[in-house]
Amino acid sequence: MTNAGIDRACGSAPSQEEVLQQLERILSSPEFRLPERAGRFLEFVVNETLAGRRDYLKAFTIAQAVFGRDANFDAQQDPCVRIEAGRLRRELEHYYLTAGSSDRIVITVPRGGYVPVFDVRQDIEDADVSSFGQEPQPLSGGDDAGRVNVIRNTTSRAAASRHLSRSRYWLIAGGVGIVLASVAVMLEHVSPFDTNTKAARGVASRPTIVVEHFESASDDGHASDISRGITDDIIEKLVPFNDIVVVAPLPRNREGQASPQPLYALQGSVRLEGSTLRSTARLVRRVDGVVIWANNYDADMKVQGILKTQASLAEHIATAVARPFGVIFTADTASIAGGSDAFACILSYYSYRSEMTVKAHDVAKSCLQRAIEKTPDDSNVAAFLSLVHLDEFRFPYQLNTNPTAATLNLAKELAERAVQLDQKNARALQALMLADFFSNDMVAALRAGEAAYASNPNDTEVAGEYGLRLSMSGEWSRGCELISEAINRNAGPRGYYEVGMALCAFMRGDTQAAELWSRMSDLNYNPMHRLVLLSILGTLGKTAEAKEQLDWIQLRSPALIPNVGREVAKRLARTEDQERFLAGLKAAGMPISVAKASLN
Repeated sequence: MTNAGIDRACGSAPSQEEVLQQLERILSSPEFRLPERAGRFLEFVVNETLAGRRDYLKAFTIAQAVFGRDANFDAQQDPCVRIEAGRLRRELEHYYLTAGSSDRIVITVPRGGYVPVFDVRQDIEDADVSSFGQEPQPLSGGDDAGRVNVIRNTTSRAAASRHLSRSRYWLIAGGVGIVLASVAVMLEHVSPFDTNTKAARGVASRPTIVVEHFESASDDGHASDISRGITDDIIEKLVPFNDIVVVAPLPRNREGQASPQPLYALQGSVRLEGSTLRSTARLVRRVDGVVIWANNYDADMKVQGILKTQASLAEHIATAVARPFGVIFTADTASIAGGSDAFACILSYYSYRSEMTVKAHDVAKSCLQRAIEKTPDDSNVAAFLSLVHLDEFRFPYQLNTNPTAATLNLAKELAERAVQLDQKNARALQALMLADFFSNDMVAALRAGEAAYASNPNDTEVAGEYGLRLSMSGEWSRGCELISEAINRNAGPRGYYEVGMALCAFMRGDTQAAELWSRMSDLNYNPMHRLVLLSILGTLGKTAEAKEQLDWIQLRSPALIPNVGREVAKRLARTEDQERFLAGLKAAGMPISVAKASLN
């Protein structure tokens, strides 16, 4: 065999013998908790890659070789390979957090395919081959045993945990490498052990959530397995949210006290009654034990099966807790937002976007400008400052701004800087998408939006904004699906994405539904929302109601009228969409000749 199938993510590659030894180590470990079929899956893809047949690792070949499917296998109808691959990725992450924490060779299966990646951890010395299969001896350091293990790829060495468990969870003295390994498997970075990223800075100012093991409220051992799976899935879903830091608990310290560092604890339980699975989740403020959010989730496992049900519940819980304008960004806002650290400034941004006032905008902008001076290498700060400047460009009639090309250029520079600092930061990619969109670079905008959504599909703001840009660029079908998805997940600010659904209905010719969606939007949020309703009413021939909206615009935002064509052209990329929208305005009584002239 040759080394042709081995990936060199960090400049060096393990030998085939080392990879096969590592494979045996994983498969024989009690911490590799998947059934035999998952072991065959991993063994098959590793051996095929080592044999130089990585190009043949498709769902069809794996289904036949591992799952015994016949030549009629259809990956679209039978997701067995995709589901098992997801379980395998999570279990490899668990293995490298526990029994494999000091293993030198790392095997991962990045999302988007089934070809494994073999990597050498540079921060761990060569393992003694003679010790293979022996239980490693934990290092001393029991005084710190109560701390938590940060599992986000933006964690610095100073913040990383170096502590051990009373049983079999242990870390080596340079434990940050293992911590970053777990994150790399979750986020599927090509170079999972790069600790030199500038994105590590600024993490200390972000709120931390410790995800405690969900309890099993049923005597059934099956419920216990599900509770463990949901816990793992929630962690996986939470990690991509860059506004927070996710931690996993280690055992309590000698006094029986849990570590005081995390701001919040996510707790819950799982109850199984027949095929019905109920998961109860709550977010607790750890300093005083106050429950700031709680909810129940029920699902019938006959509908989706255990794995999909488990993943779906975890997704709902993680999204409710960490989504923009969600629990984390509404709890304790009054006491935190007035601070001077990066997270206080981010809270100020979300507060401003909810209020949409000039004063709130100025407060958020000033705070973020001070924050970026203190932490110039914080990707989040640069991203949110970019968004603040972008808002001056896209909401000028609400914020009373007079944006220039320099405003847009500054926003784009900040967005590019944020992405350079952290290429997986969904908020940074969202800022870049908007900057490119309003720079009229649709190709680059949609590319950045696709990357943002791929980085964290559970981020409701990313889903909604990406959906808006897709729709307004002419991809109405896919874009409207994402906008609808964002609304179904309670995306904020309240009443913001409803205007997107109004446009979706309007462009497909369903003007009655368009009016309903438009009236559900927050019409006072931005004069452009009134403009959408005005065009819809004009198309419907409701002249009296249209006059009310036109009078409001003339009274509250008169500067919009002579510039309406330019504003429409900034948002709707296709000429036919612009003409449809402007025709509605003309029917509503707006001086459309002025609007058409301003398009040029």
